[in-house]
Amino acid sequence: MTNNDVLKKLRVALKLRDDEIVEILKLVDFKITKSELGAFFRKEDHPNYVECGDQILRNFLNGLVIHYRGTRENPKDPKLSLPKPKKEPIFKGHQKPGFKEQQKKKMDHDISPVKYKNKKKS
Repeated sequence: MTNNDVLKKLRVALKLRDDEIVEILKLVDFKITKSELGAFFRKEDHPNYVECGDQILRNFLNGLVIHYRGTRENPKDPKLSLPKPKKEPIFKGHQKPGFKEQQKKKMDHDISPVKYKNKKKS
């Protein structure tokens, strides 16, 4: 697994946008532009693909630590900084009806289907 793959997977897992990654790298005084960052997320056969070096990945991981934990002098509360997982419903049978089911209940079933007069003959 390459550094590019690790960076891609962290981006997806933490739901980070490019501008958020740039801000995280700024926390460790590492400046990078969005276009330079976008080159890491391209496919390997793309002409503008750039391989992510160890220094960039290391700085990104150190920036993530500061972003989520804070510094030693100014620590963050982990309950407030970490993204909260979404709670899945336990039983699917007890879910609130979806939009389509609500619309079907509102339909008037006493009306007969309409036959179109201007239908093309084939």
